[in-house]
Amino acid sequence: MLLAFTLAICAVGVVEIYSATLHTKFVGAHVRQIYWIIGGIFVMFIASRINYQVLLENTPWMYIVSLLSLVAVLVIGQTYLGAKRWIKIGGATHFQPSEWVKLVLILAMAKYLSDPNKSREEMSFTDLLKAGAVVFIPMALVLKQPDMGTALTYLPIAIMGLFLGGMKLRHAAIILLVAGVVAVPAYKWGLKGYQKDRIQTFVNPDVDPQKKGYQSIQSQIAVGSGGIWGKGTTKGSQTQGLFLPVTHTDFIFAAFSEEHGFVGAIGIILLYFMVLMRLIHNAQTAPDRAGAFVVMGVVAILAFHVIVNVGMVVGFMPVVGIPLPLMSYGGSSILFMFLALGIVMNIRMRRFVN
Repeated sequence: MLLAFTLAICAVGVVEIYSATLHTKFVGAHVRQIYWIIGGIFVMFIASRINYQVLLENTPWMYIVSLLSLVAVLVIGQTYLGAKRWIKIGGATHFQPSEWVKLVLILAMAKYLSDPNKSREEMSFTDLLKAGAVVFIPMALVLKQPDMGTALTYLPIAIMGLFLGGMKLRHAAIILLVAGVVAVPAYKWGLKGYQKDRIQTFVNPDVDPQKKGYQSIQSQIAVGSGGIWGKGTTKGSQTQGLFLPVTHTDFIFAAFSEEHGFVGAIGIILLYFMVLMRLIHNAQTAPDRAGAFVVMGVVAILAFHVIVNVGMVVGFMPVVGIPLPLMSYGGSSILFMFLALGIVMNIRMRRFVN
């Protein structure tokens, strides 16, 4: 069932990528997306056959390799639009390590929080700091690229892990208090100019409708123009008129909503909901605590991506570079999701093992 729902979302994504790139220089991207999906299914099959306990045992090595890969991006990475996020492999192939780090962080948090030496119901403050460091060290390296969108996707892994690990209420209150105190200085001195613009544009997109607020405004126009039933595939005026930039990546939900309307948008959200419910059921039937943590880490990542991407498209959240999983064009994102789902299936296959 999980594979069926996943492939249904992928199929919708391929059709929408075809439509969104029909009159652009990215025409044919849907064919490459199909290749990535086929590769993802292959990777998922392999991951489902490797005992997840073996992965957990080798997590420290994978974590070290992940940190080295993020450092390598800063040193030899390819710069595009002012950011270093990819390592060029061969001709036109680009590898984005920050996507794969998500999975390593899920495994690392699961291994740390399920350690039999920490059998307490609640986490100590030392446990909290160590678990937080596991996530925030690679997060800092990704912020350095800079890639705030991907860095933010690491937060739900930490939050879900700390919640399931037994974080005390007073510790949560301290974290929120510290976050509130550092928010203003972080905004003033920590964010780059374009990142501040995104927040200001979210608050008031009409302040600069031709530049800073352009994407957000055009996205909302596209979603609204779809009406109830939509305008039909390849018939969206905003999408086909190229008013909305790169609709086949971060703004694919806007293009889909314009061409398939409110009914289509609700339908795709329901598909994501079914995937999430299936994942949560798999967590409930996991054979051990570590397996449940891994599955819920995948739930946190997927839910965060969907909520933020859809919220960004309809103007409820600032514009950040977070793709819509399984639908947006991108090899690294597709392969990551299928690899994660393969590990989930691996855990489910062993649900009756004592």
